[in-house]
Amino acid sequence: FGGYGCRRHNELQDCFDVHDASWEEQIFWGWHNDVHVFDTKTQNWFQPEIKGGVPPQPRAAHTCAVLGNKGYIFGGRVLQTRMNDLHCLNLDTWTWSGRIPVNGENPKHRSWHTLTPIADDKLFLFGGLSADNMPLSDGWIYNVITNGWKQLTHLPKTRPRLWHTACLGKENEIMVFGGSKDDLLSLDTGHCNDLLIFQTQPYSLLRSCLDCIGKNAIILENQISLLPPKLLQQVLKKITFWTAANHREEQRAQKEETENKYQWTTSK
Repeated sequence: FGGYGCRRHNELQDCFDVHDASWEEQIFWGWHNDVHVFDTKTQNWFQPEIKGGVPPQPRAAHTCAVLGNKGYIFGGRVLQTRMNDLHCLNLDTWTWSGRIPVNGENPKHRSWHTLTPIADDKLFLFGGLSADNMPLSDGWIYNVITNGWKQLTHLPKTRPRLWHTACLGKENEIMVFGGSKDDLLSLDTGHCNDLLIFQTQPYSLLRSCLDCIGKNAIILENQISLLPPKLLQQVLKKITFWTAANHREEQRAQKEETENKYQWTTSK
């Protein structure tokens, strides 16, 4: 859906907002709101006929997600404005819902964020760039049944992300990788390669026990070897994971400490 690109004069339609033009070559740049579908069986693209409803304004830097037979669009950049509107496309009838009047509070206007399905009726929104060009670190869950957003209050506020990727883990945790902690259009120093994991529901008892053992492997060293082989294999994976995670956290803390010392010395 949508995006920013170019078209020739004879290709201009209502689903295109012109931003710039090369009149000599008859090429126009701007925002789209057209829909294209990739068929994974035939490995071909096709453009479905939209049967009705009010489509979103042409935009880019938005996010899309699919729940069942419906595709959801949230936010993005429309001309020079960032949006926080939510739209839905029925993928069976190819009709738009128009802007969905959500109950309660809405997330801030933003672009370069992600929207990830976490259940049959829920979507997880994270990060992006705000209307005043501030990187965001907030997370929201949209419930299709109640038609409302709920903000998560336990997320870290000091690790914002935009231009990142996000996917769902085996136990409904959201894994965010890469992106930037700054606006890359004005800075080029914010690239990230760390993995953020957000828990959206309580873990199973088995998962909680494995994590506890993995975090306390040194204390439990003599008991771990007594575990059944199948369980031992899972425990060893957790030990490897938490050892690496602790090492990365130590490196990050050392880097921040060094940067703070440098800034303090410079300011003096």
